[in-house]
Amino acid sequence: MTEVGNCVLVLGRIADAGLERLSSVGFRSVPLPDHSSERFAAVREADAIIVRMTPIDEELLKAAPRLRIVSRHGVGYDTVDLAALTRRGIPLTVTGDVNSGAVAEHTMALILALAKRITEYDSATRTGNFAIRDSFSALELAGRTILLLGYGRIGRKVAVLAAAFGMRVLVYDPFVEPAQITAQGYTVESDLHSALGKADFVTVHLPKTPETTHLIDAAALAAMRSDAFIVNVARGGLIDEQALFKALKEGGIAGAALDVFEVEPPSESNPIFTCRNVVLSPHSAAFTRECADRMAVASAENVIAFFRGNLDRRLVINPETLSDNL
Repeated sequence: MTEVGNCVLVLGRIADAGLERLSSVGFRSVPLPDHSSERFAAVREADAIIVRMTPIDEELLKAAPRLRIVSRHGVGYDTVDLAALTRRGIPLTVTGDVNSGAVAEHTMALILALAKRITEYDSATRTGNFAIRDSFSALELAGRTILLLGYGRIGRKVAVLAAAFGMRVLVYDPFVEPAQITAQGYTVESDLHSALGKADFVTVHLPKTPETTHLIDAAALAAMRSDAFIVNVARGGLIDEQALFKALKEGGIAGAALDVFEVEPPSESNPIFTCRNVVLSPHSAAFTRECADRMAVASAENVIAFFRGNLDRRLVINPETLSDNL
C-alpha cells in the first residue's frame, strides 16, 4: 500500500500529537470542526478519515471515492454507519483502551460533585449564602452502594475506585460471566429494576445499541430510590432525558450527572438545564490532556498501520473488510 502523501480528513479537533504523528510519515491532514458543512467537499480527496462525533453516513461516503479507512477517535461508533462502510470494504478502527482511566476518574468526580453538592455550594458561597453549610446535606461515599451498569474496561476501573472509597459495588451486565465479577469481590445483579432499587448511585457504562437505547426509561427511574443519584458517562440516549427531567422535577430521584446527551451539542433550552440537582459536563470525560494525546496518536497510528499493512485486527470493528495479509 502507498504511504507518503495520503490525505487524512480529520473531523473534529484532536490533539496536536496526532496531527504531528501523521505529518512525521508524510501524510497530509485536513482538519475540520465536527459537523462542518465543508466535509462533503473535503472528503473527495480523502484516503482516510479520523472522526470524533461527525456522522459517517451514506451521504458522506458517496462523496468519498478514495476513502480506504475510517479511524474513530475513541471507542464508541454509534454515529458511524457500519453496514455502509462494510459494503464498501472500508474498515472502521477504534483506539482501544486509551481512555478508560480518564473516564473512570471523571465518573468519580461527578459522583463526588453530587454527593458533596459542589456546584450548589459553590454558587451559594459566591452569592453570600454561606449558611448553606448548615443544611448538613452533603453525603459521604463510604458505606454507600453503587450500581454499575456495564462491566467493561471503564466499569471495572470505576469499581476499583468506588471500592477504594469504601463503597459497596453491585454490577449489572448480562454479557459478563458472573464469576469474573464475584472474583473481584463485587456483587452480581441479574434483574435491572431490582438492582436499581438497591443503589445510592447508579453509573452507566454501556455501549449504545438498539437494545440499550432508553434502557433507563420512566419505569427504570421509578425503580430507583428517591434519595438516589444517576450518572451517565457512556452515550446520550441510554437514559430517556424526558423521563429523567420528570423524575428530577418531581423528586423521583435526588439528582443526576450527565457527560453525554441525546442530542449533542444539546440545546440551551434543554429542560434538564433548569434542574438545580444536576451536574453537567460537555462529553469531556475522556479529554484530559494526557488522554487527548493518547487518543489522537492512537487514531493516527491506526491509519498509518493500515497503509503499512500491519493494522491490529483487534482494533477493527468490521475485520471482514481486511485482506488476509493484514
